[in-house]
Amino acid sequence: MKKIFQAPLFLSVVFLLTSCIAPNIEVPDDPMEYLSLPPGFKAEIYADNILNARAMALSPNGILYVGSRSAGNVYAVIDDNGNNRADRIITIADGLLMPVGVAWKDGDLYVSAVSKILRFDDIDNHLEAVPEPVIITGDYPTNRAHGWKYIAFGPDGYLYVPVGAPCNICNRDEEIYSTITRIKPDGSDREIVAHGVRNTVGFDWHPETGELWFTDNGRDWMGDDLPPDELNRLETVGQHFGYPFVHGNNIIDPEYGVAGEVTGLDFTPPVQELGPHVAALGMLFYTGDMFPEEYKNQILIAEHGSWNRSSKIGYRVSLVRLDGNNATSYEPFADGWLQQPGEQVLGRPVDIIQMPDGSILVSDDHLNKIYRITYDS
Repeated sequence: MKKIFQAPLFLSVVFLLTSCIAPNIEVPDDPMEYLSLPPGFKAEIYADNILNARAMALSPNGILYVGSRSAGNVYAVIDDNGNNRADRIITIADGLLMPVGVAWKDGDLYVSAVSKILRFDDIDNHLEAVPEPVIITGDYPTNRAHGWKYIAFGPDGYLYVPVGAPCNICNRDEEIYSTITRIKPDGSDREIVAHGVRNTVGFDWHPETGELWFTDNGRDWMGDDLPPDELNRLETVGQHFGYPFVHGNNIIDPEYGVAGEVTGLDFTPPVQELGPHVAALGMLFYTGDMFPEEYKNQILIAEHGSWNRSSKIGYRVSLVRLDGNNATSYEPFADGWLQQPGEQVLGRPVDIIQMPDGSILVSDDHLNKIYRITYDS
């Protein structure tokens, strides 16, 4: 396919230096040789050699679309014979600027590319001859710091698009930064639904209430153990979740805390404080029938893993158990991508998607794989 929106040279350099290149270590073919899951659960490889696999979206025809960040590619992953293992991987777009987010609606694939949202029409039927995308909007900021975007359609039919802070910690005058927005499928009627969100790279809607829940990455350089990442719940449009003034339940920012007091804003605390610097990304309300009943409507979170902590943390899929809208526990679900001793990294979970049979898929941009997790009593 013809290259569109060619990524600049420096991104190619970044690509070579980031985790999309598989490490020079021996990793067993069977993930059960290094992953730890609750009894009855099993992990296997659904697809591999998907360079820098990030967010995922599934069409009703069973085609899995996968975005990337540094690679600049969007992939279609196809299981032709129904054996729960990918048979074909087609690069349907390349040369894009950090096309992390993918979302499928009414036959069309929507892809985020920093300042632009692209739409590939009737995509399932044009995998071998992909049409030029329609730019539904090019009106988002061009900043590359936290400029990659996870996107998804909500139950209201709007496309939800976050805009991360263009920094580690700052308070920009432009209202669009550190928010979650939503737009109509044609790109019109943009509205900010949440403020004070440093950088969310994963969200989902509660299967019973329809409310938006999202992860948020905490700021850096407050030490190993501060601040926590967050799991948040949007109850009403316009809520403010604290950034850059307050982190976690009530951790006052050393640079912007005083300014936060001056604003007089009412900050919404997280439902659950997550581990500090775990890089919580994709999240999923599990609604399938394959897992035990105790997992129904509970939250699974992909923790990509810390990059600047003196001892690594994250590199797992965690489980937040809920009672109504209250978190009752926060615990590992799938662990082992970080091996001790030596802090050997065998993978970095990014996104989680539920399949029609109730299994889940987990993308990994470190080893360029997608795992399938199943349960059998």
